[in-house]
Amino acid sequence: MRLSRCVRLLALAGLSWLPAASLPAQGRAAGMKPGEPSPPAGASPVDHLPPHVRHLTHFGERADFSHDGAKVLFLTKMFGDAMELELATGRIRNLTAYFPHHGYTRAMYLANGDILLSGPTEYFPYDPARAGQARQRCHLFMLGRDGKRPPVPLGALCSEGPAVSRSRLTIAWTEWTDPKPGEGNLAFSQMYAADIVYGEGGPAFANRRRVIDGAELPFRCTMETQNFLPGNERILVFNAYTEGGMKCDVLGIDLETKALTRYTDSAAIYDEAEGVFPDGKHTLVECDVQKPGGPANLDLWKLALDGSGRQVRLTHFSDFAGYKATNGVVSDDGRWMAFQMGRAGDAPGIGHGVFLMDLAGAPAGP
Repeated sequence: MRLSRCVRLLALAGLSWLPAASLPAQGRAAGMKPGEPSPPAGASPVDHLPPHVRHLTHFGERADFSHDGAKVLFLTKMFGDAMELELATGRIRNLTAYFPHHGYTRAMYLANGDILLSGPTEYFPYDPARAGQARQRCHLFMLGRDGKRPPVPLGALCSEGPAVSRSRLTIAWTEWTDPKPGEGNLAFSQMYAADIVYGEGGPAFANRRRVIDGAELPFRCTMETQNFLPGNERILVFNAYTEGGMKCDVLGIDLETKALTRYTDSAAIYDEAEGVFPDGKHTLVECDVQKPGGPANLDLWKLALDGSGRQVRLTHFSDFAGYKATNGVVSDDGRWMAFQMGRAGDAPGIGHGVFLMDLAGAPAGP
């Protein structure tokens, strides 16, 4: 059978195939190192990967690890399908091809292996001017890990990303409301949390509660939930966007006392929390300190959550003109980081392939 026909048949079956060169085997090149001359014009970070970074897919975005670290969940694109990559074989399975939908903007493993989906309930034709509107009007669904039934709506509107506990069936999310004329360029936001329970009618929310209204904060921002802190899930890590989304800081809120903790506090630096480390002492952040310019010039850094602001840089994609590394997540054993390559001119979150970093080969600290 011709190779091209084989690939087409796999696609029709909801599967995919990666050539051996794309499997998680080894890096393609020695890679750029700190202090080396800038890459030549037109160079791509894909062709200069260090040995501890592997190129998993040539498409896709917003990865998430299964709890055993054997699989990576990701989206084909914004408003795309949810795919599951088996790291040992490179086999990709389409999890959302068997029912009609309008695409998804998030897919995340729940503590029991089921999948939380976020996506719109109406069709949005591709229009960069409306992408933000669509992402603010997504709804949460639960997809069973057996893949036998369509996802069940949970009855919540979600703006941007939800936060998912890795140890219990609890999630948090944010709802945004656009400002009216004269109210500035920041959406108003409220954060919520709920438990997921299973009954005769399927999964549903229980103990739904409001965490905080942005109006209760001592400063104006738009909030986005990010992670429950491992080892102390009373703490919810969230992002606080300012200056119309061009600046960001990382905060935490105690879900019982509502006390706030600032993990970063710099008006000149963009710090957006991504995946948290299982030690509960560090988180990944998308940061532009190496190349100021906000969301267009990001790389992934490891931030200490002790309030010191200490960080260590993990990726160098923004050294290449027009590229960035974003949306990193850490495996439950703390050994691996999955992330994506982005383009400077794209909307935040858009990815052009998923990568895997062996953190044992990354810089130590902070």
